[in-house]
This record gives sequence, C-alpha cells and structure tokens, in this order.
Amino acid sequence: MKAVQVGNRQIGGDGRLFVMAGPCVIEDPERVLRIGREMKAICSRLGLPYIFKASFDKANRSSWKSFRGPGLTEGLKILKAVKEELQIPVVSDIHDASQAEPAAEVLDILQIPAFLCRQTDLLQAAARTGKCINVKKGQFMAPSDMKNVAEKISHEGNENIILTERGVSLGYHNLVVDMRSFPIMREFGYPVVFDATHSVQLPGGAGTHSSGQRQFIGNLARAAAGSGIDGVFMEVHDNPEEALCDGPNMLYLTQVEGLLRDMMAIKAIADKSASTAMK
Repeated sequence: MKAVQVGNRQIGGDGRLFVMAGPCVIEDPERVLRIGREMKAICSRLGLPYIFKASFDKANRSSWKSFRGPGLTEGLKILKAVKEELQIPVVSDIHDASQAEPAAEVLDILQIPAFLCRQTDLLQAAARTGKCINVKKGQFMAPSDMKNVAEKISHEGNENIILTERGVSLGYHNLVVDMRSFPIMREFGYPVVFDATHSVQLPGGAGTHSSGQRQFIGNLARAAAGSGIDGVFMEVHDNPEEALCDGPNMLYLTQVEGLLRDMMAIKAIADKSASTAMK
C-alpha cells in the first residue's frame, strides 16, 4: 500500500491508522479551533497522524433553509488559522471545479463529496492542483466502480489519492456498509478510509434535514478496523445536540479516544493475521 503526501508528511502505508476528524461544518472560529485542539491532543496521545476536517460550505443540504457554513472565502480563512495555530493539515470539501485552485492554497487534502464522485471536471480540476484528493464513494456505487474514479485523477498525473467508504443506499433514508468494500478498494493501491459517522446517517430522514443513528458508530468503526482500512473519518463535536448540521450522526468528543483505542487494537490483530496468511 503506497503512502500519500499530505502537506509535509506522508500518511498511509505504514500500518498506522490516520484520522480525519472535526465538526461537520464551520460554525464559528472559536469552536472550530477548540475541537481541533482537542482532536490533536487525542491523536498525539495515541501516536496517530491527524488531519482536521470541517466544511466551509455544505452545498447538498436537504432544504434551502439548512445552515451551509461561512462559504469559500471566509471558510478558508478560518481553516488557514486552524492550520497555522495548531500546526496540523486540514481537509474540506469542494463542490465545483472553480473552487479547486483557491481551496488548494489552504487545504492539504481536497475532498470530493460522495454525490459528486463521478464528476469528471471536478475530479480533474482537483487533481491538477497536485494536492492529495480524498474521494467519498457515492451511495449509489459499487466499490469496484471507484477504480474508474481514481483513474480520472491519476490520468492528470496525480497519484495522491485516498478512497473513502461511507455506505450505500438501501431503500429510503437508510445506508448500509458492505465490509467487502475495504479490501476491494485497497486492491487499487491507494489508502482506504472508513467514514464512520456519515455511514450511520439517515439522509433526509428528518424531512428538512438528515437524521442519524449515533449509537451504531462504534459497531461499524470496530468492524471496519478489522476489515482492512488505513484511516478513519469522523465528524465530532463537543455537543452534537446543538450542532448546526448533522448533529444526530456526529460523535461526542468525549467518546473519540476510547473508540480509536479499540480500533487500533482490532486493526493490529487483523494486520498481524493478514501478514501471517501471506507467508
């Protein structure tokens, strides 16, 4: 498994779980910084590489009334402040090819949302920045389909690719995770991530906004750790009940460290078993 370049460091390929985590959307600079600082401390204690995540714009909300975030210009200013003060890499979503270049001036990873993972112009514009690209697998796609997505990026000369599983649609307002996705996508040679919190989302399940089943985050995350992942993506918050977006499927900050410790232990066992099987 090849590593990817994220800022001035490499992640993936060394057996260590890397972590992309933060609030769903930028709510205010102080809260964003506070969550990032706590997540950095947790990952430092565990010896895990950490990338801060928050969206500057949630362009795919259920309702026009939903909170979208501060937007590209102000959002990038806030993410730049987090990056510089905490000395950590940052990741955020882009939704349009025109956002790739300005976002790449701040972000260490450009993230492609699941709904947009087949948008060729968006993928290619992101690839041409030379930055690491994290692509969420669409809820409508098989894991094998992600090979074509990765090739759209690599065709532009960028092999700095991460592929993320976030569940597949099963009927209305429900997602399921096929644990076979991880070994299938890892065969393409890129690090694979499990989105532990969006996978328990119930898209549009509350009418004008999404609902979620936070109680199952741990179950799925532990299963994914034993199924062959390189990293984990989690949306976390100090108080999800008052979050402005995706609160029902965000993890409490107080629950993060224990879950990561479990995942590390399970991953170590799974990696050892896989290594023994190959001999």
